Amino acid sequence: QKINRAVWFDIQVSDLDRATAFYAAVPNVGVTKESFDGFEFSVIDHEDGNGGCLVPMPDEVTDKGIMLYLNVEGRIREAAEKVASNDGSVKQDVHPIGPHGFRAVILDSEGNRVVLHSMVDA
Repeated sequence: QKINRAVWFDIQVSDLDRATAFYAAVPNVGVTKESFDGFEFSVIDHEDGNGGCLVPMPDEVTDKGIMLYLNVEGRIREAAEKVASNDGSVKQDVHPIGPHGFRAVILDSEGNRVVLHSMVDA
């Protein structure tokens, strides 16, 4: 039995296509557009871990609140370099966080604050 404290996440987005492209490029994972009862959303690949989806909720996009850490293990520099070219911005460039590895605080293509994380600075 897995005992993950966080089991799923929804990321609010204004433009589903733009956000889908951003999350496919920066974290470099599969992102699939889906539809249920006429509602479109995109699911982030979660076969090997916890998952989440991109949900059109333009009035709830925020650069404040909980900071979601996204795994970019072994490619944090590459991921941070892809942020600007995918309509995002880097708020804090890659920096060490003691024994917990490295992070970069970014705004995604929609203006949400999220964090790129890797145990190694590579």
